[in-house]
Amino acid sequence: MFASPFGELVAALRSSLRSGERYDEWKRVRSGAARVVLGTRSAVFAPLDHIGLIVLDEEQESSYKSENAPRYHARDVAKYRCVQHRAVLLLGSATPAVESMYQAREGRYRLFTLSQRFNQQAMPQVRIVDMKRELRAGNCTAISAELRRELACNLQSILFLNRRGSSRMVSCGECGQVPECPRCSVRLTYHSANGRLMCHYCGYSEPLPPACPSCGGRMNFIGVGTQRVQEELEALFPGIEILRMDADTISAAHPHEELLSRFQKQRVPILVGTQMVAKGLDFDNVTLVGVVDADLSLYAADFRAGERTFSLITQVVGRAGRGEKRGRAVIQTYTPENDVIQCAARQDYQGFYEREIRMRRLRRFPPFADLFTFTVSGTEEGAVLRAAVAVREELRRLCALPELAAGEPEVLGPAPAPVMKLNNRYRYRCLLVGKNDRPTREAVSWLLKAFANDRANRGMNLFVDCNSME
Repeated sequence: MFASPFGELVAALRSSLRSGERYDEWKRVRSGAARVVLGTRSAVFAPLDHIGLIVLDEEQESSYKSENAPRYHARDVAKYRCVQHRAVLLLGSATPAVESMYQAREGRYRLFTLSQRFNQQAMPQVRIVDMKRELRAGNCTAISAELRRELACNLQSILFLNRRGSSRMVSCGECGQVPECPRCSVRLTYHSANGRLMCHYCGYSEPLPPACPSCGGRMNFIGVGTQRVQEELEALFPGIEILRMDADTISAAHPHEELLSRFQKQRVPILVGTQMVAKGLDFDNVTLVGVVDADLSLYAADFRAGERTFSLITQVVGRAGRGEKRGRAVIQTYTPENDVIQCAARQDYQGFYEREIRMRRLRRFPPFADLFTFTVSGTEEGAVLRAAVAVREELRRLCALPELAAGEPEVLGPAPAPVMKLNNRYRYRCLLVGKNDRPTREAVSWLLKAFANDRANRGMNLFVDCNSME
């Protein structure tokens, strides 16, 4: 798209490039031979001397926040660079981050609203299916009767389920034992393609036991993933090709472009996938979208769970009806009365935002305060917990200082991380609710250095993340 008008002035900086290719592109930007840079998160650091415009598409995406040190957010880096170069920052999204919309409502950002689709097409007709009724009717599959009827009479469809694998876990029907990863405090996910139980955090896998190792009872399969949905669809529609797009089917040998090209050119009837299919796809023949389990991310232990669920559902529903024919969408949920589900079905961002911003103001979540997450990790749980307690006490002492006390800081914890054990390392967290200003950053920097220099913390790590996206 950009190569046509700009030609050799375009450079691409993305992780799929080999090191040599990426260095060559970097040198072209550095020398001024390339003046338009396209890329992923790290492209925000492109060595341009005179920046006039930075565009962040889908600015609400959590992938703009780095999970590894330095834990930067591309949006924050873009703001800083635009200030330095007196440039324009354009944040684009159909479902803006709550923090960004708040800044626009407060007049710090300028807000430009597109009230219609680019092709003037109507938004999809959305139906909400109560899966509790399906269970009472004897349907124990992941596909409701209504979604099945819609699939039977549709040309091309996209089904969205943000969990890969076959079953979320397996458990013994007699004693209730659930196989867990020996290196992480998570349950293993069953993959029927190879008959193995896998950990999606560290990659550990083991064969599915024929019976419970503890009591010899029968193992039951609980929950569904994209692989299970594909199998159920193949049973419901024999002879119909079903494509699956998730981390298990995408590889360097078979990239996602190859799979999407098959879906488009060969008119494959059904595409099942994780959030890979939720954004950026534009197929004229897709007139039906199905959200298999809208509750999957809604009740996570994260204050952004509602925002993330609303964004995913809204975005994937928007994949339907992008051609001449009006689209339809079916949202399957066990909580059809939930406000997030209702707003997403109506494509009502304003209604969702008003509800969400009231909740954040009440609970003092961003944008009304900043959350600094201090995570201590190590191989011995007792030592990690003691170190986390020491971090909490030091934070309380620092927060009593006059330069920090003005921001009314609050210290919480320590508490186990959502995944307490990861790759044989235990993790405990403390939370500092305050203001991301210079005195706070200086105090955090001092604490990190003091922790590293304390011999009692040998073998342990402490890292801090501001407004974590986990």
